[in-house]
Amino acid sequence: MTTLKTAADVRQSFFDFFKSKEHVIVPSSPVVLPSDPTLLFANAGMNQFKENFLGATKPAHVRVADTQKCIRVSGKHNDLEEVGHDTYHHTFFEMLGNWSFGDYYKKEAITWAWALLTEVWKLPKERLWATVYKDDEEAEKIWKDLTDIDPAHILRFAEKDNFWEMGETGPCGPCSEIHMDLTDDQRGGPLVNAGSPEVIEIWNLVFIQYNRKSDGSLEELPSKHVDTGMGFERVLSVLHGKKSNYDTDLFQPLIRKIEALSGKTYQGEEAIAMRVIADHVRTLSFAIGDGVVPSNDGRGYVLRRLLRRAVRYGRKIGLKQPFLGELFPVLEAMMKEVFPELASNRETILRALRAEETSFATTLDRGIELFEEIVAGLKKSGQSVISGDDAFKLYDTFGFPLDLTVLMAGENGLSVDQEAFEARMVEQRERARSARRGAEQNAANDQISELVREGVQTQFTGYETMCDEAAQVLALYVDGASVDSVKEGMTASVLLNRTPFYGEAGGQIGDTGTLSAKNGVFRVRDTKKPAAGLFMHHGVVESGTLCRGDAVAAQIDQDRRLQIQRHHTAVHLLNYVLKDVVNKTIKQAGSYVSYDRLRFDFNHFEALKAEELAEIERRVNVLILENKPVETFEMPLREVRGTDIVAVFDEKYGETVRVLNVGGYSKELCGGTHVQRTGDIGLFRIASESSVAAGIRRIEAVCGIAALQWTNAEHDILQDMAHQFSTTAEDLPNRMAALNEQNRKLEKLLKEQASRNALGVVDSILGAQREISGITLIAAEAGEMNPENLRSVMDAVRGKLSSGILVLGATNEGKACFAASVSDDLIQKGFHAGKLIGQVAKIAGGGGGGQPGKAQAGGKQAEKVPEAIKQVEHIVFPG
Repeated sequence: MTTLKTAADVRQSFFDFFKSKEHVIVPSSPVVLPSDPTLLFANAGMNQFKENFLGATKPAHVRVADTQKCIRVSGKHNDLEEVGHDTYHHTFFEMLGNWSFGDYYKKEAITWAWALLTEVWKLPKERLWATVYKDDEEAEKIWKDLTDIDPAHILRFAEKDNFWEMGETGPCGPCSEIHMDLTDDQRGGPLVNAGSPEVIEIWNLVFIQYNRKSDGSLEELPSKHVDTGMGFERVLSVLHGKKSNYDTDLFQPLIRKIEALSGKTYQGEEAIAMRVIADHVRTLSFAIGDGVVPSNDGRGYVLRRLLRRAVRYGRKIGLKQPFLGELFPVLEAMMKEVFPELASNRETILRALRAEETSFATTLDRGIELFEEIVAGLKKSGQSVISGDDAFKLYDTFGFPLDLTVLMAGENGLSVDQEAFEARMVEQRERARSARRGAEQNAANDQISELVREGVQTQFTGYETMCDEAAQVLALYVDGASVDSVKEGMTASVLLNRTPFYGEAGGQIGDTGTLSAKNGVFRVRDTKKPAAGLFMHHGVVESGTLCRGDAVAAQIDQDRRLQIQRHHTAVHLLNYVLKDVVNKTIKQAGSYVSYDRLRFDFNHFEALKAEELAEIERRVNVLILENKPVETFEMPLREVRGTDIVAVFDEKYGETVRVLNVGGYSKELCGGTHVQRTGDIGLFRIASESSVAAGIRRIEAVCGIAALQWTNAEHDILQDMAHQFSTTAEDLPNRMAALNEQNRKLEKLLKEQASRNALGVVDSILGAQREISGITLIAAEAGEMNPENLRSVMDAVRGKLSSGILVLGATNEGKACFAASVSDDLIQKGFHAGKLIGQVAKIAGGGGGGQPGKAQAGGKQAEKVPEAIKQVEHIVFPG
């Protein structure tokens, strides 16, 4: 076995080996690749190279190697349920890989893999098995002739095991896998590809030579490629002789920290909880570091589910205080050398972990209490299925993701009616992005793939002009199908050889305008970029006919474009000023640039103060008035790292990038359209600042004519209010303050009177007390009363009782409200105010709860208050 002692040593030896084979070591892509709509997260090493395989982009290097950050939590590649319960599945893992883009092929891939495993890492050859695709005689021959593997250890398998595909469509090809026999007697042959932890796959060599089309057919790619993937956690456990990935130094520091925090030992059920927590904190930290934060949408909800699973497992080992933030420094110390983004984004990661965990902790215990009540009720009645209504209540009220409820149900020998739950979710339910698309969209995708393979490109002239009279129609599409011509009234998509129309990208919306041909006019309603270098104009034929091959004058809507440019350049000024005024660690989390407004999302964990917003608005307008030049230039992407140029994590960049330099102070990668000088933006006004997700804030603003219209509207509102209050606009704040003070005093008088009236019923309520089975019970109506006064009455009555149970009901503005109290001695006997009040309120169409000694609830049906109070005795003393 290898003498490499640490995970860092093994990872570096992989890099060194492939450097010696003339590979360039490239950094991992972020775990988010929004430019690929089929993926929530990067789940394989090849994701970032997909367009290289398709021939859509030319690779910067023909031989590369890296360690890729991967997350598998949904869809086809989903390891979530196994995590922690076995010793080798993870939601986050590293994928070591080497690639050839049209350079070397099967011979080098196989012989180099064998050399690294057996000569460098010294794995025992007698324990290694190789599999090949059933028809891949070439790969089998290379294994037999060019390596010294035991020929009997070469096995053939069919598509299920040895034909690799990333999804339903896209690059694919036969593969050859290398498996390690971990059995005691070295008789693992029958266990290869059998899903046994005793014989595990450690390296997959994929030979990408096909593209799978939407109709299922295969077509040869322009050139053949190699894509290999080795699960780092698995191979590390093998090299260090560990039975579990979690026993390696990638996990043990985290597990030791969890032991210290919990006071528990890593064994039995506690070990499962610790493995889940260690795994999930890795996924959460890397994803947040790459710009994703827990939320109720898309990737963010995946993280929220993981975090809540981790917190719930923490409860099982006694971790009741927020603990994930305590684990991050351990992870950072282990991984920051190879993944420096953990250190550079430390503050953002810690804030997100702590904020989300603290938020969930407030509802977790109450949710667990409800869950236990549900379980007790089911077991008492002999049932075994948690209803969809109950699962939905756990989700909607206490934030329990469905998979958490299913997990807890399974631990109690129960199941969940998931179909009923889904019916209740309706539009509230988070739907993971589906990899499947409609037939029409797939047809369009096939057309785009064909154009890419043929090398078709649209020359973009929109940086220089708003009207290009030298354009020609290359292709026409209707419902994804290619046609020769389109007539008046038909909706279609047009591909030109050159265009001034900007295709939606980088948050900037697509241009609109007209394509004027000799025999027809096409109204462009939107412009998209379905692939690098392709611009598709979507719209309708306004008059005449448009044919393939027609010469057209491509004219964009100039006023609309100018407004878009003002807003786009303003986004860059806003980003720059935000960092200067609020926090230098702020990162862009999304943007939207339109003709009528701009939207800028950024990571921050609290609302901006009014004075901060005012200063940001002032500073942006100062920069606009300076009228500094707005310049662009191009440079190689590889030269951007280490400069002061800002790149957005989820944008897809080519080898050469466009840099926007605003006034010498704001430098960002940007392919959008912009003004020539900052003064061209005109007025800048902030319209709103709000939260869009945990840890993500949003500023919406307007510029130019839109800002003037916004300001005029504000002025009109101010003048109208001044008129209504018979004062001037300047004196309106004083007038409003005086009215508010007057209103406050009147409200105080009304509350005092209501409180006196409420306390007047105390004696009559005390007269309603009865003694049942030696326990004093008061169940009474208090008339019309708001919840605050009802609490005051309850406290007054409670103060006159040394022992007893008290339930009061009242009506308030057409609704029911209830309050309950249980004395300390009766709490010891099992009585619980919170549980009692929940049952009482249910009769009036409501619900609620609280502490054992004191609780409050409401209901929708005020007319049911008398009936609810009448039922109190039966609820307290059933039978």
